[in-house]
This record gives sequence, C-alpha cells and structure tokens, in this order.
Amino acid sequence: MSLTRRNVLGIGCMAAAAGLFGLTACSGAAPAAPARTRLFEVMRSDAQWREQLSPAQYAVLRGKSTERAFTSPLNSEHRRGTFVCAGCALPLFSSATKFDSGTGWPSFWAPLHDAIGEDRDTTFGMVRVEAHCRRCGGHLGHVFNDGPRPTGLRYCMNGVAMNFVAA
Repeated sequence: MSLTRRNVLGIGCMAAAAGLFGLTACSGAAPAAPARTRLFEVMRSDAQWREQLSPAQYAVLRGKSTERAFTSPLNSEHRRGTFVCAGCALPLFSSATKFDSGTGWPSFWAPLHDAIGEDRDTTFGMVRVEAHCRRCGGHLGHVFNDGPRPTGLRYCMNGVAMNFVAA
C-alpha cells in the first residue's frame, strides 16, 4: 500500500481518536465515592442528606463538588472558634490553624485530632489527597504539601462544607 495524503490523514485521525479515547477512559471521574460504600458513625440515606443539607452543601459533601473560589464567607472568618462539619457537626479545625493561602478557599495547616480521613483522589488526571470528615464521610477538600510551618501542609477546604462556631 502506498502512503497517500489521504492514508496519512486517515491514520492520523484514527491515532488521535484512539488517544482521546484512552485519555477519557483513564482520566475520567473516579467511580462512585468510596465514602458511600464505607461505614461511618453517621450514616443517612441520600434523601435524608438532601433534606438536611442545602443544594450547595449536598453537592460538595456528598457529590465531591468544589465551590467557586472566593465565595465562602468563611474566608474572612478571623474570630476564635472551631470549624465543624456541616453534615454532622464534628469539630474539624481550630481557628488557631487557619491561614490565608490566597487560593480563595479556607485553608488550615492542621486539623483537630482524629477529625479528618484521607483518600487518594485521581480525578482530573492528577493524584491528590482528598480530605473527608471521618465521622460522616463528607467531602471537605484536598490536602497539599505547600502550607506553612510547622506542618508544611495546606488543608484547602470548601467553606460550604463547614460551619463556624465562635469560642
């Protein structure tokens, strides 16, 4: 078979389609949230979660969505107190560990003891550490290694996933 422009174009299109299919198959959204299949101290039906949470809270806590940057009132919360899970009220972070990361989401350099569970998150073609409430499994955000001392960690949380309780 001689290579004509038409053959080269056809082979190129087939290779591109195969590559696109491969990327889509490998980097698509993760399967159903592991938090849903595990047992947590606080378990509710989907209908109960929808009744308890606002649509935005449900999308983040139960659907692993992300709120838009710079939209959470918790970004400007500077009083002494505790940030608690919006799903089950478990205390998650002390205001003493909150810092302004400039990312648009409430950020902390450490959670409270035994408050956060972590999972590997491979959505969007990257590997990240997902942070969830250890009591109800609600998605909170992600953990990154670019935070301040003493931990060097940045817990980048969705504000809608938390409530603030002043001291």
